[in-house]
Amino acid sequence: MDTIIVKFLMNTADVDEIEMLTEWLKKAENKQYFKDYIKTNYAINYNLKNYNSKNFKKDFLRKIKLNKSIYVRYKFHKILEYAAVAVLVFGLAYIFEGSLFSNSDTTTPSIVNTNTILPGTDKATLTLEDGSVVELEKGSTLKTTNANSNGEQIVYKGGEHNSLETVYNYLTVPRGGEFFVILADGTEVWLNSESQLKYPVNFNKGSTRLVELIYGEAYFSVSPSTANNGTKFKVLNHSQEIEVLGTEFNIKAYADETNVYTSVVEGKVTVNNGDSIQELNPNQQSILNIETNRMTVGTVDIKSEISWKNGIFSFMDLPLKDIMKVISRWYDVEVIFENKALESVEFVGVLSKRQSITQILSIIKSTSINNYEIKNKTIILK
Repeated sequence: MDTIIVKFLMNTADVDEIEMLTEWLKKAENKQYFKDYIKTNYAINYNLKNYNSKNFKKDFLRKIKLNKSIYVRYKFHKILEYAAVAVLVFGLAYIFEGSLFSNSDTTTPSIVNTNTILPGTDKATLTLEDGSVVELEKGSTLKTTNANSNGEQIVYKGGEHNSLETVYNYLTVPRGGEFFVILADGTEVWLNSESQLKYPVNFNKGSTRLVELIYGEAYFSVSPSTANNGTKFKVLNHSQEIEVLGTEFNIKAYADETNVYTSVVEGKVTVNNGDSIQELNPNQQSILNIETNRMTVGTVDIKSEISWKNGIFSFMDLPLKDIMKVISRWYDVEVIFENKALESVEFVGVLSKRQSITQILSIIKSTSINNYEIKNKTIILK
């Protein structure tokens, strides 16, 4: 097994070897052996000691940019989960307190009361058609004429409706939350932190199925038109309209960001900003600047774009300013850059959304910042 571990670390393990390692790591004693092996392995430590830390990190970032196709794999993530690994570097990883690429600054971060900082969880508020507001969270239940909720998701009753007036509900997910909803037509929607979705409790027979992402981020798995008498499905948000020609796509449209991102996983969508219409295919993303109304289309690593839905932060070539927006929404904290130069520093990493805030910050500290301070629900980067 030692040989396979080394091959994994050097990114030369094949699929079968990854499978073997995954199964082997399911045993507690093997997980500990894996961590101890990497801590004490002479060859790795020897080689790392002989690297110039700054040059090594620069070279590593350059290689990551040139080899984007290799950095996010689900099976790798499962192995890393067992080993408490958070940052992938061609198979080399952050394994334990004090990274393989640790900063020369070993100052202990100042931490004052992190008990109130917890990873996000399933929670939302539901605004019903009569204007009343219901809190949805784990342990609570809700039953209305149109829907049922167990506190972790809400499911609307199927079937079409004939009415002159369309009745809407609003599902609002706060900072530090996420939620899952199945609409009346069978469409599945995952809402990220700080998001709001407006949708009808029933879809009128023969009419376009229309919902609105008022702000935030949502992943849609759309019920096909063939199952809904041929009706189209459209999503409105900000300055664009999205018509679904396929099944799965992601929209990120936060109120505090200039750009709206639409990314296609399966099928096709068309994005209309009033000036032009762009058709997007799988692995394509449109970026709409809401200030200029200019839209561009490019190819993205779709697994990285939608990793949030699967409990993962995937940060690739992102500046810390953008990363901290994601962190602040999920952990419901404020972030202050004491050192403004850090805002543009890039971080590359794959992290679990279930890690504590101190684990997340320690990993970032190992490669990108000198130090940090936590005061209640405020994080100060130095």
